[in-house]
Amino acid sequence: MFNEEAILQELSFKAIRSSGSGGQHVNKVSSKVELTFNLTESLAFNEAQKKRLQNKLRQRLTKEGVLILQCGESRSQHKNKELVIKRFLELIRLGLVVPKKRIPTKVPKAVIRKRLKNKRNLSNKKANRKKPDLD
Repeated sequence: MFNEEAILQELSFKAIRSSGSGGQHVNKVSSKVELTFNLTESLAFNEAQKKRLQNKLRQRLTKEGVLILQCGESRSQHKNKELVIKRFLELIRLGLVVPKKRIPTKVPKAVIRKRLKNKRNLSNKKANRKKPDLD
């Protein structure tokens, strides 16, 4: 489907300070990891794959076609890097999935007969609720 090693070579990472509470240590350690991937200049995908990814990831891409993901879940920079790579590869994997074309099927005759029978039964039931016609 796609070459993971080629894609991983094109990624660039930046460590930034995490937000939120954490005491004195958080003010001097950059544990949050930001992953950037330029989809338009990528050599790992062919044009059809790029087009599909741009369509699927259009909400996440910048105007220049750059995908930016951040991870600051863990206090460890290495763990955050692993998590963001895993998320990125999953996004790419899901973006490249081509949905199967739906083949419309014919409604079976037994199903049509059953529907009409139920309809007739309901009609008879409602007709039996009326007062009899004595003419």
